[in-house]
Amino acid sequence: MNILELKHFYARTPEEIHNDPQAPEAHEALLQALEAGVVRSAERGKDGVWHANTWVKQAILAGFRRTSLVEMQGPGFPMFDKTAYPPRQFTVADNVRLVPGGSAVRRGAFMAKGSMVIPPAYVNVGAYIGEGTMVDSHALVGSCAQIGARVHLSAGAQIGGVLEPAGAVPVVVEDDTFVGGLVGLFEGIVVRRRAVLASGVIITGSTVIYDLVNSKELRKEIPEGAVVVPGSRPAGGGFAAKRGLNLAAPMIVKYRDERTDAATCLEDALR
Repeated sequence: MNILELKHFYARTPEEIHNDPQAPEAHEALLQALEAGVVRSAERGKDGVWHANTWVKQAILAGFRRTSLVEMQGPGFPMFDKTAYPPRQFTVADNVRLVPGGSAVRRGAFMAKGSMVIPPAYVNVGAYIGEGTMVDSHALVGSCAQIGARVHLSAGAQIGGVLEPAGAVPVVVEDDTFVGGLVGLFEGIVVRRRAVLASGVIITGSTVIYDLVNSKELRKEIPEGAVVVPGSRPAGGGFAAKRGLNLAAPMIVKYRDERTDAATCLEDALR
């Protein structure tokens, strides 16, 4: 099936898809298109705004609905999952570095040439990993998350995924971004290119980001080149004031410059 045929196939009700004898063929075509980067679960428009490809996410969900739980053999122990999305198998020709030690990339995830996965790490279905990007130890790239080129997801970084609702935009991390250790990005937050997120920053769709450089409060998006660090602000109310309580508040303390570039660059030998 070509892309137009896939769109038509998945533009029907779940029941119609489930009962169609062509469903296995359509599902395999979908997986191959996702893994080749021909289709994506979200894309950036010409205006710079990211939009979910609803039909792609609906198609991924259809795969879960129409397949059953089975035992899958793993390295040293069995796994139990839906047959639609087994672990993806790579060859040397894919030019993806999968370092030994217990990582997994699920079928339907795109891994560009020159990308790396350092164990243990996990990349879920519908995710997109750009060229030269490193997914470091204990990092998670959730379902449909979009990660650009030359991004470093440091150890323990958690990039949240989203399949439902199908129209929801996933977490997006654009090109040349540095995501520090134990950073958490959730609920459709968009991180623009060349941003730097210091270790321990947690950002959700409702988090207020304080831009100290431009005296602004931001939500849902980290600007291009912003350097974000963990901060705090006083909690409201007399009870909190008496006890000196504070709430977490990520803060933009500067915008990327040559010194920041030097501090975040990866050694060529690692790549």
